[in-house]
Order: sequence, then C-alpha cells, then structure tokens
Amino acid sequence: MNRIDLEGQHAIVTGGAQGLGFAMATRFVRSGASVTLWDMNAELLETAKEALGSAARTVVVDIADHEAVAAAHAKTEAEGGPVSILVNSAGIAGPAASLDTYDIAWWNKIIDINVNGTFYVNRAVVPGMKERNYGRIVNIASIAGKEGNPNASAYSASKAAVIGLTKSLGKELAGYDVAVNCITPATAQTRILEQLTPEFIEYMRSKIPRGRFLEVEEAASMVAWLVSKENSFTTGSVFDLSGGRATY
Repeated sequence: MNRIDLEGQHAIVTGGAQGLGFAMATRFVRSGASVTLWDMNAELLETAKEALGSAARTVVVDIADHEAVAAAHAKTEAEGGPVSILVNSAGIAGPAASLDTYDIAWWNKIIDINVNGTFYVNRAVVPGMKERNYGRIVNIASIAGKEGNPNASAYSASKAAVIGLTKSLGKELAGYDVAVNCITPATAQTRILEQLTPEFIEYMRSKIPRGRFLEVEEAASMVAWLVSKENSFTTGSVFDLSGGRATY
C-alpha cells in the first residue's frame, strides 16, 4: 500500500462508522491524518473509534438536519482543529420499486439524506476552507447517478444531484486551493446491500464487467490521493470506480 502524505490534516468523514467511510478514515489515519467520524449510530461510532485509536474522534449527527450539521462542525473544529478534508460518505439506498409505485416517504428520505445532507455538510465546511485557502472535498456519488438503475429512481436521482453539486462547487472554488471532486463507485460490499433484494444484488453484480463488487479498500486508495496536497489541479471532476461498467 502506498502511503499518501496526510500529515497534519484533519478530516471529517460522514458515514464514517462503517463501510466506505470507515475504510477511508482508516486509510487517512495510516497516512498521518486525524479524523472525526460523523454518523447517526453511536454504538458503531464507538467501535470505529476504538479500532482507529487516538487519531479518531466521533460526533453523533443526522446530516439531514442542517442545524445539527452546523453544531457538529463547530464541535469538530473546537475539539480537533480546522477541518482541511471532507468526505461525504453517508447515504442510503432505499427499497427497490418502480417509479410509479415508489413510496413518497422513502423518496423524501433518500433525497433528504443523500442530497440535502451533502449540501448541508459542504455548506458548513466550505467557509473555513475558503478563509484558510486550503481544502479537499470528496463527495461519494454512484454509478447510478451516471447511468440510472431501474427500480431505484430515488437513489439514482439523488446521486446524479451529488454529481451536479460537486461540479458546481468545484467551479465556485476554483480560485482557491480547494479541490472538490466526487467518485462514482459501482456497488460495494457493504451493509447497504442489506436494503436490497437478492435479485437486485445479483442484477447489480451482473452489470460490472470485472464480475465482482468493489472492495472498500479500493475506494479508499483513490480517495486518499484525491484528498492529498498532490491533487492540486483537478477539481469539479468525477472519478470512476465502476469496474468497467461506466460508459463515460
């Protein structure tokens, strides 16, 4: 494993108690950064903190609540110092159903967490990065946001919105040393699969030319470079992690 230099950096990782977020936080700590994990699950956060050691702090927060996000950001910087890295990994997939029968409450919940939550967290962190003229942001989108998955209209729409938000913010901050990018992974082997039917899971696997799901460590490797000082030019871009599925 290459060691990306993140010495002296402080990262927020939303959804950091498990899955992609925890894998990325682990890679950041091994690269010299301190991390503050944001998640709704206090029990999983405690377990993650124990695994990561003294370089990790935790905050229980619902990113769909903009006031809670603002308070979490203030607490994070008060306890851990200025935030120079942000990874938005928190998200939900929701149930599989056709658009014409899709439950409206689930639609709203998915949009609230995946889209509004990403907006709230970016909005909280960006002013400090602008003031200090440094920052690295990675928003976790999905191949579904590029291609659309059948019977996943809410999830697909939410991740397309994350891509658009990332491109917009990247252009807004292009005059600063702040890079804003996103990744579009194919299905990863995480607990999010628990929300899906076996048939839908197999359908997702069949769409990946490599014939397997993404390993969380593979995503962490890409993101570790994206949040490093070495990524000093690329911003507003989409990085593919679809195992050959993406057509653009």
